[in-house]
Amino acid sequence: MDAHPLLRVENLSLFRDNRPVLQDVNLTVRSSQIHALAGINGSGKSSLAYALMGCTGYKPDRGRIWFGDEDITHLPIHERARLGLTLAWQEPVRFEGITVEKYLTLSMQTPDRSRISEALEMVNLPPRIYLRRCVDSTLSGGERKRVELAAIYVMRPRLAILDEPDSGIDALSLDDISRLIRRMAEMGTAVLLITHRDEMVEVADEASIMCMGMVIYTGSPAEAQHYYRTRCQSHAELLSKQPWLAPFSGGVSGE
Repeated sequence: MDAHPLLRVENLSLFRDNRPVLQDVNLTVRSSQIHALAGINGSGKSSLAYALMGCTGYKPDRGRIWFGDEDITHLPIHERARLGLTLAWQEPVRFEGITVEKYLTLSMQTPDRSRISEALEMVNLPPRIYLRRCVDSTLSGGERKRVELAAIYVMRPRLAILDEPDSGIDALSLDDISRLIRRMAEMGTAVLLITHRDEMVEVADEASIMCMGMVIYTGSPAEAQHYYRTRCQSHAELLSKQPWLAPFSGGVSGE
């Protein structure tokens, strides 16, 4: 694993209606590293992902985002994608009339059939069945999620932000997802793995925990997993949802 920082988030804050969504977030992801970001629902994980990607409505109020040696805090989403940053959405989109094969070749200058087939096999979608299928409502949510993971595998970005890659997945085990993520890292892609499941932390090289829009812990995956199991999950079980999400609480909104 390359020790050079690829992504640096410095004191990043984001407010909505005077409520803090992200609060002085600091995070580093190194080249070819798998970094897990764990947190219960509503802790701010997806909001951070959208801010990193430059999505509309998630422009930071304070702080900086560095990608390599470049300050990308104010770059539009397409410029960040051009630099090699990509996001696998928690809810994958549909593309009417576009086949899976065509969708997987969008990022390739020269289509590589063997690479496409390998990607589909990595997510347990037989190429002979799925290459001609359309990325539309005829696919289940789990199938579309797997197609999106295959697309990122084919793309081989410098950094892939995977937002809850295990959510909505049908017939794809956590071991399969872990194997896919490890393979991506082996090929040189850094992965920011966003999850609310402590089991997923085990695949990481380093892990952070997010709570109330803040990164409250960064360290070894084993220590992060223990912290998450003993503190964060028990909090979620007791309260069902984070109390700052209640109306007029003045707290964090967003996943």
